[in-house]
Amino acid sequence: MNFRRTHREEVSVNLTPLIDVVFLLLIFFMVSTTFTRETQLKLDLPESASGDPVENRTLEQIEVLISAAGEVMINGKALINPGLDTLQTALQRESGGDKALPVVITADAKTPHQSVITVMDAAGQQGFSRLRLTTNALEAQGQ
Repeated sequence: MNFRRTHREEVSVNLTPLIDVVFLLLIFFMVSTTFTRETQLKLDLPESASGDPVENRTLEQIEVLISAAGEVMINGKALINPGLDTLQTALQRESGGDKALPVVITADAKTPHQSVITVMDAAGQQGFSRLRLTTNALEAQGQ
């Protein structure tokens, strides 16, 4: 008996076309995906039909006062540098990590608009979503 060995052909799968298709799909999804970065602040403005001041101040909140010169006080503590980083650190410290606290911003009528926006931006970047702006009621001016 003469047994011959049969030569086996090595079976292999060519992965080059599969890799090409995967890279094409990757490029397609990278090009067709849009990356949008939206930043929004929700303002919870108080409503008053009669113009009476709000009397319920028993709730815990963070009060930010801005003077006409742009000086900032948070809960009665003056900030030396009213920059964005300082505001964020002070808001984090005063909140104790509670992002649900309302932030009440009281600004002088002559305050630069940039000072108010900087405070709002610092609060928004720290995760505060309940911002309130306060105003004084207009009084009739006698002549």
